[in-house]
Amino acid sequence: MYENRDELIIMREDLQRALTKDKQRWVMLIDNRRCIQCHACCVGCMAEYKSAPGVRYRPVYGLESGKYPNVKRTFVPRPCQHCDDPPCVKSCPTEGKAIYKGREGISTGIVMMNYKECVSCGRCVAACPYGAPNLDGVTYHAENAPFVPEMEKGPTWEFGAKWMREGTNRPMGAARKCHFCYQRLKEAMLPTCVTTCVSRATYFGDGDDPQSLISKVIKANKTVTMAYVQETVEVARHVASKNFELSKQEWKEAVVKAAETYPGKTPVFGEAPTKPRLFYIL
Repeated sequence: MYENRDELIIMREDLQRALTKDKQRWVMLIDNRRCIQCHACCVGCMAEYKSAPGVRYRPVYGLESGKYPNVKRTFVPRPCQHCDDPPCVKSCPTEGKAIYKGREGISTGIVMMNYKECVSCGRCVAACPYGAPNLDGVTYHAENAPFVPEMEKGPTWEFGAKWMREGTNRPMGAARKCHFCYQRLKEAMLPTCVTTCVSRATYFGDGDDPQSLISKVIKANKTVTMAYVQETVEVARHVASKNFELSKQEWKEAVVKAAETYPGKTPVFGEAPTKPRLFYIL
């Protein structure tokens, strides 16, 4: 509750007000003090977007610190950071057609995907220090069952379009990741992870609106950014050190290594050179 009102109601009002503007600066804040690792955000997201086995837009890490008897557990959700300087965009061989930083309307600031342009190279997987994108493995959760239920095949709505995940249709085989529920924003609806969070640990809104709840909570608390995820960062650093200009074989090896560590399990907080739009309260 915030001033005796449910945060969701306040954020929905903030969202409706933000959508009257020509441009917004979408940001997300996660209060780790509230997260109970129920995975409601993760499961809700998977159901919303028919996520393939092994693909998680919003994993939740469990971290342990201290020594007995003073042990502390912290739970850290990790969606795409929607960086203002996204290495995934720099790595894409389609020159920003398959993965790009939105610059028009509601998509402004969101790292977007175009499944039709994606060539399934996985370079964005290797370039991301947060382990956010991964390739749809063209499999189903019910792969070994007598039949695959229709709910696994779609329809799903992402990036302003309707998709049926079956056969050779996209997003089968494409790179996939969080997009702040772009299609929900278009309908004045909050992201799924925000609405499914039972402890109200996730805030979302226009960071340029000083009256928005997210702006007030950020102002009232010390916030940090995620610098990288320990298990995935080494591949990303190698790719960046080569200025994203690797040979075909080097790219292949980097993608394999990145896929093996996806989505990682150990977030590290600190100054983030990618300039993420996602903030945390520890």
